[in-house]
Amino acid sequence: MLFKETALPGAYVVELEPLTDERGFFARSWDVGIAAEHGLATHWVQSNVSFNRAAGTMRGMHWQAAPDAEDKLVRATAGAVWDVIADLRPESPAFLQHTGVRLDARNRTAIYVPKGFAHGFLTLEDDTEVFYEMSERYVPHAARGCRWDDPLLAIDWPDQVRVISERDATYPDLVL
Repeated sequence: MLFKETALPGAYVVELEPLTDERGFFARSWDVGIAAEHGLATHWVQSNVSFNRAAGTMRGMHWQAAPDAEDKLVRATAGAVWDVIADLRPESPAFLQHTGVRLDARNRTAIYVPKGFAHGFLTLEDDTEVFYEMSERYVPHAARGCRWDDPLLAIDWPDQVRVISERDATYPDLVL
């Protein structure tokens, strides 16, 4: 496993280091010891799967408010997404900055999303499945979101949004 810190402090792209032979490959996708060395969450309490029928499906931007804030590990297990995280920690030198990464079933890359970040993705292929692990359980009253096209974040999505839930489409813009 390779942990590559993004330009946003505490957020990492996690790449596999496959050991290959005639059968295919084997790779470790998570290791609590290596995660702890990087100061990351080492205990997942909830896992979710998001299946998306159509390319151009938007999910996000979401987070949970403290004290129920959660770390996430996100990976596409089928298809592909453009995954975006935005730093909403006011004390962070990267406050309101964002980064995006392609997650797909072929590159098997994951993104580690720290507490205090908004997270969302746009599907790039039909029949895309995304697998999440979270450090905290989902708490409905702590759920928050902002618009995927919030002008304060100015995210440059690689494709048009064609499918979006009413909730995600009507989130307010961020207010400072």
